Amino acid sequence: MSGIKAIVSSLIIFVIAGLIALALGQNSFLIGTVPASLFIVLAVFAIQWLAFIPAFIFQTERFFDAMGSATYIAVAIFSLSLLEAPSSVQWIVAALVVVWALRLGSYLLLRIVRDGKDGRFDELKPNFFLFLNVWNIQALWVTLTAAAALAVLTSPGSAKFTLWTAIGLALWLAGFVIEAVADRQKSSFRRQSANKDRFIDTGLWSLSRHPNYFGEIVIWLGMAVIAFPALQGWQHVSLISPIFVTFLLTKVSGVPLLEKRADKKWGKREDYQQYKANTPVLIPGILFNRQ
Repeated sequence: MSGIKAIVSSLIIFVIAGLIALALGQNSFLIGTVPASLFIVLAVFAIQWLAFIPAFIFQTERFFDAMGSATYIAVAIFSLSLLEAPSSVQWIVAALVVVWALRLGSYLLLRIVRDGKDGRFDELKPNFFLFLNVWNIQALWVTLTAAAALAVLTSPGSAKFTLWTAIGLALWLAGFVIEAVADRQKSSFRRQSANKDRFIDTGLWSLSRHPNYFGEIVIWLGMAVIAFPALQGWQHVSLISPIFVTFLLTKVSGVPLLEKRADKKWGKREDYQQYKANTPVLIPGILFNRQ
């Protein structure tokens, strides 16, 4: 039954990705008679499928996150290369995607090398369809997250540097710094033997229980702001990017899993209960969600 559910899930993923590609294609340049956005989304999935083959054969998830980041980089560079005369905003958008992916991808790769494995994949790897579905989910993640950036990169001549660009760039830089600093602080904390079995509550982690996720959300909010002036018609669907990232990180795979893991490990400790009571789950200074 799990295999059947995985197949159905993959079919739903293909439909969603196809609809996004068609929406982005409204103002996209054409490759032959087909919108470039469709080719790019197909390339996103093709990269995941090619990576899945050795991952399944050798039963490893060690390069899963790295391939996700590599896909963002490949898509940004490929999209830019298809443009005859990229605008300054298109160069900026491509550069932002590449810089973000290089930073996060290298961080995640070093983490999996250090930890040796990712327990989330233990029950999925032996099952062909379940494991393949994970790679399809990653392809959809890339498509939805990068949708606003792709809208800019596939719309020739429509992206001009405006006040929207400046505001979006400022947001992106703020989010990037927050995420990078938070990741660095956590890595440094974990490397110290004195902190074994302790939870981090210093630096940015004293202001938010998940400052790295807050930074990630701000990054893609900034990208959506940069893209907004270039969007036409159905391309506005790409503004789902920061909404999707926020939903996934706060309701599905990010905050809920880590909060559950932390509660299981430190939930009975008074200092951890005080930390939870006094520290926002996501946005610094806002305690509207303390659970």
